[in-house]
Amino acid sequence: MSISYSAPALNITLNIIESYGIDPAPLMKQLSIDASRMLDPNARFDYRKIDRLWFDAQLLAQDPAFGLRAAKYWHPSHMGALGYAWLASSSLRTALERLQRYMSILTEGATLALEETSSELSVHLKYKAISRQQPTRTDSFMAMLLAMCRANCGENFYPSAVYLAHEAPADAAAFYALFGEQVYFGAAENRFHVARSISDKRLASANPRLAQLSDQITIETLARLERDNIVAQVKTEILNQLASGSVTDVSVAQGLNLSPRSLQRKLQGDNTTFKTLLNVLREELAKKYLKDSNTRLVEIAFMLGYAEYSSFSRAFKRWTGVSPKAYRGDVR
Repeated sequence: MSISYSAPALNITLNIIESYGIDPAPLMKQLSIDASRMLDPNARFDYRKIDRLWFDAQLLAQDPAFGLRAAKYWHPSHMGALGYAWLASSSLRTALERLQRYMSILTEGATLALEETSSELSVHLKYKAISRQQPTRTDSFMAMLLAMCRANCGENFYPSAVYLAHEAPADAAAFYALFGEQVYFGAAENRFHVARSISDKRLASANPRLAQLSDQITIETLARLERDNIVAQVKTEILNQLASGSVTDVSVAQGLNLSPRSLQRKLQGDNTTFKTLLNVLREELAKKYLKDSNTRLVEIAFMLGYAEYSSFSRAFKRWTGVSPKAYRGDVR
């Protein structure tokens, strides 16, 4: 299967092209890109065609700030469930972790890495070899990320720094106007920095239940994208069954139309087990939910499929060395 790109996400590109008075239809026809498929939330385009579409369009626009218009046209619907999970995240950190984890749903042409110092969280954009690594496309990602952060934090949000690997254009005023003064061109890597005092602050828009539902849909989407990935499929089915309180290897195997023995054998091929995946997923979700002080500990236990809080508390202490209550106090 070729490297792909989310069809709904192409809306941002088309809006940018049209904002220059350029009709994208002839460009898309030349590349055999069917615009009607953008209405299908699960549709994918060949990444190379989208990369070429961008290349051709920015040549016609003749504007080094072409990509910056992504900040104006980003909308959560362009990212499907991931966009709404982003808005419902408890903090920018958890939102960025989601984006990193599910980046391949948007594009398989690049990946994200999150790194941090004592004062900053750094988002590192890494292109895959198939990409043209176009400067204006890097700009569009950074501009889109800015819009996403402002959707959660307000219009007064600015990154602590933006590093761009490409050289500065003759007139960089648009870059400084959008990102602020801390824009560095000719950098070794493409990075977007957020102060930890901002990234770790609880967001007023936090909604753990909505985030959970959106995560479930997002993981299902990822599982469809990775049909041969048994781990992704099992995680998806665990999420489907988790709140029922009766998720087992037998019930998950049935959900995947497998026998328990076949499921065990497939997971062993990936050097893991059902119990390991269940515990990893529960721990990951528990840490997210505990960051929301409005969700009671008993509710979190039920959301994770535990019949009693005491069982959840023992499991969480086994995973982390501290109780859920103590962990919640530490992350505030």
